[in-house]
Amino acid sequence: MQVAMVGTGYVGLVSGSCLAEVGHTVTCVDLDSEKIENLRKGISPIFEPGLEAIIERNLAHERLYFTTQLQEALPSAEIVFIAVGTPQGEDGSADLKYVLDVAQSIGRLMTSDLTVVVKSTVPVGTCDLVESVIDRELKRRSQKYSVTVVSNPEFLKEGDAIKDFMKPDRIVVGIENAEKELQFKDLYGPFVLDDIGKLMFMDRRSSELTKYSANAMLATRISFMNEMARLCEKAGANIDKVRMGIGTDPRIGKKFLFSGPGYGGSCFPKDVAALINTGADYGVELEVLNAVSRANERQKAFAAEKIIKSLGSLEGKIVTIWGLAFKPGTDDVREAPAKTVVKSLISKGATVVAHDPEAVPNFAKDLGNHDRIKYVDNSYRALDKSHALVLLTEWGEYRRPNWQKISKIMARKLVFDFRNQYKGEELTSLGFEYHSMGRPDSSPQKYLRKETLSELE
Repeated sequence: MQVAMVGTGYVGLVSGSCLAEVGHTVTCVDLDSEKIENLRKGISPIFEPGLEAIIERNLAHERLYFTTQLQEALPSAEIVFIAVGTPQGEDGSADLKYVLDVAQSIGRLMTSDLTVVVKSTVPVGTCDLVESVIDRELKRRSQKYSVTVVSNPEFLKEGDAIKDFMKPDRIVVGIENAEKELQFKDLYGPFVLDDIGKLMFMDRRSSELTKYSANAMLATRISFMNEMARLCEKAGANIDKVRMGIGTDPRIGKKFLFSGPGYGGSCFPKDVAALINTGADYGVELEVLNAVSRANERQKAFAAEKIIKSLGSLEGKIVTIWGLAFKPGTDDVREAPAKTVVKSLISKGATVVAHDPEAVPNFAKDLGNHDRIKYVDNSYRALDKSHALVLLTEWGEYRRPNWQKISKIMARKLVFDFRNQYKGEELTSLGFEYHSMGRPDSSPQKYLRKETLSELE
């Protein structure tokens, strides 16, 4: 099948490359000429394990092409995907400018019947807008081409996107024309050979809302567990035990029950905000999601406060950060907890020395120049004369560090394990002061409710 993919960001590039991998001919379109030139050489603008190899292979087999000109891709295309960004507006809503700009260009340039697929994450009702924009442009041209607008949201996890696309849990297609379903069975058939039931057809508005609902539910689980972790610290409980206790309930399940310094990335914060805004547009106050968003920002601040409280004055202190990306397997730092933590530490007078296997360039670009933050390319060297080590991203290389070696490097043996991946008993036995998220640490506490304390007085 001949496919045009408009947008070579995370979603468009992964989707286009994987469609080419199963034999479709895909032309990816982007206005950024430098990006397109690099992609023609097999150089990916994003870090995603396995992606460059797929790009190189399909370029060589002439199944994958890149261009800055939409008019070059449209004439031969049977399906054109819109996979451009929908950045968060000032009011929290999704900005549809780029989506509608592409729709307008399609209407102006299309030369035959076409299926237009909205792959971008968009609010409910966006496909209706795309359809109206294309129809308007066709009327201006006095053309009567048939256009089928379809919603096809992505469910890709950064760091594992190739596997997610090639072996999906489900593929959701929102379509109003049942006759066109065969086109998508042909397009996606190679990805659901094990279970055709994974290809799910529904109406467009339900499809659009499915994407936001999925991310909002996952964000809710994360914020809930983070709040339980804070309660565990006060009550003397262990969030790991609580997680195991509730995760064995099949109604709850074991996934997305890990506490941490808050969620980030390109999806959860933006999609929760956009869904809240959509609810307001329809007169529905989404109180749970408002709380989820507030709890997440509180969690990021809570992580920074734990460090500041333990170190006291930060003037002249060196704090080492392991991990800047919002999650391992990506160089994405959008809404990463590290931003909140680093800014808080710098504002209090600390010098931050940071290490991340992939995300340093993006983090440095976003944060800007600052004389109180340094980046190093070796995780151990980042600990030289450090007064605290803070784990924020659970990259594989941080899983089993040499604590004997570290104890000789640091000025103070203080560890903040905000991903709960180290053994506190092991570290305390080596003389480290250890703090985790929602687990008993080395600081003695009185686990008594205020009411109980007053009763004992």
